[in-house]
Amino acid sequence: MLLEVKNLVVEVEGKRVLNGVNLAIREGETHVLLGPNGAGKSTLFLTILGFPKYKVVEGSIIFNGEDITDLTTTERVQKGLGVSFQNPPAIRGVSVRDLLKLESKQDPDEELNPRMKELAEKLKFSDEFLDRDVNRGFSGGEVKRSEILQLLAQEPLFTMFDEPDSGVDIENVELLAGQLNVLLDKDKKPGQRKRAGLLITHLGYILNFVKADKAHVLMHGMIACSGDPDEILEDIRKEGFNGCVGCAECNS
Repeated sequence: MLLEVKNLVVEVEGKRVLNGVNLAIREGETHVLLGPNGAGKSTLFLTILGFPKYKVVEGSIIFNGEDITDLTTTERVQKGLGVSFQNPPAIRGVSVRDLLKLESKQDPDEELNPRMKELAEKLKFSDEFLDRDVNRGFSGGEVKRSEILQLLAQEPLFTMFDEPDSGVDIENVELLAGQLNVLLDKDKKPGQRKRAGLLITHLGYILNFVKADKAHVLMHGMIACSGDPDEILEDIRKEGFNGCVGCAECNS
């Protein structure tokens, strides 16, 4: 198992937000986490990342066979966790090019390596764009494409995507999805896939372009149901999250 979340109970500023979450994702799998606003999706996302504001009062997070519950965010990233935020900050004085060199472990004085140049072209970034400060004045689509490019430089074992299609037009969603599938080893045969991921989304539109293996619905700080992504999405489209409320009550 690549990522295991075991009976995770989390408090934020003294308020309990997650109530015994269990989640298991194998190598090569892509899971999607659905749920209404306020269900605890962002809390789970940031707790797995190790943000200190999110206090684990019970349970554990196991990554690649190691308990990372008490590790810092930096330590988790170094072990192979990657992340794409919904609204990443702008970084004044740091160019996209310099950040890509750092993330791909290049010497800062060297030319950007050919692999990264090719990936930048695939994501429709000009050479001039790479010299702009990270996320400063970027459109929604440029921010998302830049995030994916940075992740392609890092090549993490496991990547979490927070609302990857938010604020992105249809053309950019298709473009993003193509490289997101590369990040998740979707360009390889099922038995050869090693990298895995978790897509966190409210509406699930991104799943029209990225095939998920399993879906989970988070309600009231707990996993209400898990199963086939197409079936769960169809139920949500018909009844909203009302059916999931019933599941949550049955499971509580």
